[in-house]
Amino acid sequence: MSTCPNGHRSGTDDWCEVCGMRMAPPQPDTYAPPPPPPYSGGYASGYDPNAYQMPPEPSARPEPCPNCGTPREGLSQFCEECRYNFVTHVGTVFVPPPPAAPQFPPYQRYESQRSRPSQMTRPAEPLAPESVTSGSGDFLLPPPMGQYEAPEAPPAQTTWTAVISADRDYFTAMMARSGPDAQGLYFPSYSPELRLPLSGDQITIGRRRHSTGESPDIDLSRAPEDPGVSHQHALLGRQPDGTWVVVDQDSTNGTTLNGAEDPLDPYVPVPLKDGDRVHVGAWTTITILRD
Repeated sequence: MSTCPNGHRSGTDDWCEVCGMRMAPPQPDTYAPPPPPPYSGGYASGYDPNAYQMPPEPSARPEPCPNCGTPREGLSQFCEECRYNFVTHVGTVFVPPPPAAPQFPPYQRYESQRSRPSQMTRPAEPLAPESVTSGSGDFLLPPPMGQYEAPEAPPAQTTWTAVISADRDYFTAMMARSGPDAQGLYFPSYSPELRLPLSGDQITIGRRRHSTGESPDIDLSRAPEDPGVSHQHALLGRQPDGTWVVVDQDSTNGTTLNGAEDPLDPYVPVPLKDGDRVHVGAWTTITILRD
């Protein structure tokens, strides 16, 4: 049995019995007459001129297809044009095979030219980094382009400043609640304001020890010296988030905050906000400012 292009098994060799598909293109009948004998002015001995005859022409016209009118070829079962079945007298629907998927060369990429900018306005593309080899001869691949991201810059650190000044209001309030020992104190007539940027992890507040030469970061022994400040009076400490706290170091006269009368508990950190005022000694106020 033969197989048609649609994959059907057929008992005929010219047309498929299932779908009517032609099995193979028809081969035209050819007839080659024998060559004539050489002419010698007469008939050769034994030659009969009536022995050669042309094949008879068919007398009957081929049967036309009732569906499309195409002449039937011989005794073919199906019409060559519309696949009409001359035996069953039923039209056959031809189902063409599915088209083959287009074959493209490997690793070839097709892009629409409409989405690409013109050569006049197209921005310059970065050049691919060159490949290098290590000292051992190993081939090193360059980093993929477009995927490298520069590390983010760390957030800017907030800066703080301590402003040290002689505070008359604080001095007046302190004198009002102090005993007779404070009657000999006088507010300084001249005390310039000092500004100290806060840096590092802590800033010590106190007075310099003349015996050892030990001096704190904020030294209040300079003129005009505040006699109410202890040598190790208090300290300012930096928090992990960049803010600051104040810690009293168990000073003699204590540390107060924002004009309060009650002193801070020793060795207990107290968070500071922008504009908070730390009071130490007889008249010194340290204002914490966020820049």
